[in-house]
Amino acid sequence: MQTTPLQIRISWPACHLTATLDDTPTTRALAKALPFASTARTWGEEVYFDTGVSVSRETDAREVVEAGTVAFWTDGDALALPYGPTPISRVDECRLASPCNVLGRIDGDPGVLATVRDGDPVRVELVDA
Repeated sequence: MQTTPLQIRISWPACHLTATLDDTPTTRALAKALPFASTARTWGEEVYFDTGVSVSRETDAREVVEAGTVAFWTDGDALALPYGPTPISRVDECRLASPCNVLGRIDGDPGVLATVRDGDPVRVELVDA
C-alpha cells in the first residue's frame, strides 16, 4: 500500500510538468501502468489523453474542478488536465465532460498546458524519489 503521495512527470514536445497524486484506487491503477506514451487531445482549456487504464468512477468524482486538478475521465480511460474553461463551462469554471475521479494537483502553474497542441506525443512517468 502506497503511503507517500505519488509524483508523476508529464512531458510533451514544448514542455513538461510534474503532478502530485493522492493515494486513491485510480492512482494505484495508473501507477501500475507507468511509464506510458499517448497522444494529447485538447478541449477548450483542457488537455486529455488515453492511459490504457480502465477503472470505475469513484464515489467522490466531480465534474467541476479547480484549474490544475489531475482528473481521470472514466468514460474515456483518460487523464484530464484542465487549466481553464472548457466548451461547456459556465463563466470561468473548469467543467469536465462528465464526473471524473480526482487524483491530485499539478505542481506549479497549470497554464503551461497551453503549450500542448492537439496530436502532440505525451509521455507519463514516475518521478524518481
